[in-house]
Amino acid sequence: MLQITAQLPFSAKLFSPPPKKPSTREREYLRSPEVKAMIRAAKKVGRHGVRDGAMILLMFRHGLRTAELVALRWTQIDLADGYIEVHRVKNGRDSIHPLRSPELRALRQIQRDYADTSYVFVSERKAPLSNRSIRHIITRAGELAGLPFQAHPHQLRHACGYYLAAQGHDTRAIQDYLGHKNIHHTVRYTQMSPQRFENFWMD
Repeated sequence: MLQITAQLPFSAKLFSPPPKKPSTREREYLRSPEVKAMIRAAKKVGRHGVRDGAMILLMFRHGLRTAELVALRWTQIDLADGYIEVHRVKNGRDSIHPLRSPELRALRQIQRDYADTSYVFVSERKAPLSNRSIRHIITRAGELAGLPFQAHPHQLRHACGYYLAAQGHDTRAIQDYLGHKNIHHTVRYTQMSPQRFENFWMD
């Protein structure tokens, strides 16, 4: 009896992902004053200033990835009670975050300006914004704010993590807030927090 052995045409090694390139950015996160400057700058340019400023605000305060912002729908937002359901990508953990006054005001204005849309952040044609559009808006806001480097959307997510860690919040709470499945992704924020060394020198 002949035994036919199936052979793969290519080695499995050919399908391994390429190694991740080290970042050339001077800093992987934004500081809170830089984010505020970007929001102010975004509000002053173009016809969609309120929308663009709100995008930056929500990405910072809720650690949203670009894909999570683009997919954000009004059904995830409760303006009456002030909550947002954050649906994470990359197998992250979903959660519900409170919305504060600056976010609520901006979202109510967006709802008036872009009525009858299921997505929160849309173009003039009321279609969801693309990842490319988000990157352009963030980069432009960084330039207008006078940042010494090119701003990138993911820096806003990192900015959220570093800000919460600097405020002394518990690592596990930050993990849940950002939707990290593995706490090792959260620890980098607390390791860089100046709060850890506040009592080293008391003069």
